[in-house]
Amino acid sequence: MTARSADAGRAGGGSSARAGGGSSAGPRAGSPARAGGRGSGPARPPRRPATARPARGGGRPPAGGPRRLLDRLKRAWDRPLTAYYLILGGSLLITVLGLVMVYSASQIKALQSGLAPSYFFRKQLLAAVLGGGLLLIATRMPVRLHRTLAYPLLAGSVFLMCLVQIPGIGVAVNGNQNWINLGGPFQMQPSEFAKLALVLWGADLLARKHDKKLLVQWKHLLVPLIPVAFLLLGLIMLGGDMGTAIILTAILFGLLWLAGAPTRLFVGVLGTATVIGALLIKTSANRMSRLACIGATDPGPGDQCWQAVHGIYALASGGFFGSGLGASMEKWGELPEPHTDFIFAITGEELGLAGTLSVLALFAALGYAGIRVAGRTEDPFVRFAAGGVTTWITAQAVVNIGAVLGLLPIAGVPLPLFSYGGSALLPTMFAVGLLIAFARDEPAARAALAALATRKPVFGRKPAGVRWKTMRRRVKKRPSGER
Repeated sequence: MTARSADAGRAGGGSSARAGGGSSAGPRAGSPARAGGRGSGPARPPRRPATARPARGGGRPPAGGPRRLLDRLKRAWDRPLTAYYLILGGSLLITVLGLVMVYSASQIKALQSGLAPSYFFRKQLLAAVLGGGLLLIATRMPVRLHRTLAYPLLAGSVFLMCLVQIPGIGVAVNGNQNWINLGGPFQMQPSEFAKLALVLWGADLLARKHDKKLLVQWKHLLVPLIPVAFLLLGLIMLGGDMGTAIILTAILFGLLWLAGAPTRLFVGVLGTATVIGALLIKTSANRMSRLACIGATDPGPGDQCWQAVHGIYALASGGFFGSGLGASMEKWGELPEPHTDFIFAITGEELGLAGTLSVLALFAALGYAGIRVAGRTEDPFVRFAAGGVTTWITAQAVVNIGAVLGLLPIAGVPLPLFSYGGSALLPTMFAVGLLIAFARDEPAARAALAALATRKPVFGRKPAGVRWKTMRRRVKKRPSGER
């Protein structure tokens, strides 16, 4: 007998013994019969087809990459601190990029005036540092203190704008007398602080009337908000500053809209403001010439559209990625006010379409975050103040950029947080601090910030109940007796 036949005999004997011993029920449970064996039991049942394993947690299989990425973006966008991060990050990025562009756009202007190339940049940097301090103060001030600050700020703005009209105190710049000389190279424009004053005072006034259920009556919507706003507008127009008056009017309409003014009342006030504005434009040859320069592609007779046309030239020569930082040609005396009203044109020339779209995206994010703060709060003062600040910044950005693009008349307003000018930068940064404080004060945002504070150790100290292990894993201490 060969070895193979001996092994087969042993296998056959063993299987027959197992089959016949003690039970006639066939093969033992749990021991399926071999398929295809020689003389062995019945064939093994066929295997079940392989199926895809379900996703972890018993749910459906995970979706594709784009769908999963979109879901993650939606969840991240709906987090409580989204508005806080957008306001803080967007405003800081706009300010820093503005400092870079002020330095690039103002060097030739400074040299032509016999000044150091970094003269305007140093002044703007000082204003940014002071504005950063105001921003931090505004973020730490409670809402009650903001409301108390509204009345002194309004009275101070009215007093300073009255001083502007006194000969020897007020200073005229580019035909508009709306500046006060502070000594040396420093000047102040009180009308810029009037924007912040109107936002805070109007928000406090409407919030108090909202608490007393008075906003359903027309007279409480109009008085004293409309008379005080017209007083500020009249003082501004005495100096000839039509651009600032437009922004102040936009703030007024934003407050009325947030207060729930009826459509008839809103349309009536808007129509009155339109008629007054048309009369002011019609009676001024300078304003009529600016209106005629909308969409101009030629400087025209007397070069009346010189600034508007060269702003378009600057944007057109930038291309997609620009000529390079500092390589603008229009700032060499061709484009007036390259570091203030038309700094967006220099940005387009040096940084191209990519740079201008980045600036627009930052302003859009800032505006969205402000609307989100105003829409999610339950405090009427926070809603009115956040909406007023958002209206102010977005309306001024639209007016400035629209003038550079040739879509709107040149109004002479700076680009918020971006253009040169300390008088415009200081109150705007304080207003951004208001938005940051309001974004942090939301209940969900407070809870998220508290959770972040408890997770992170302070100056290397370990949080209570946590011990450190290798690879920086934090493991909670188990109570005594637990295995």
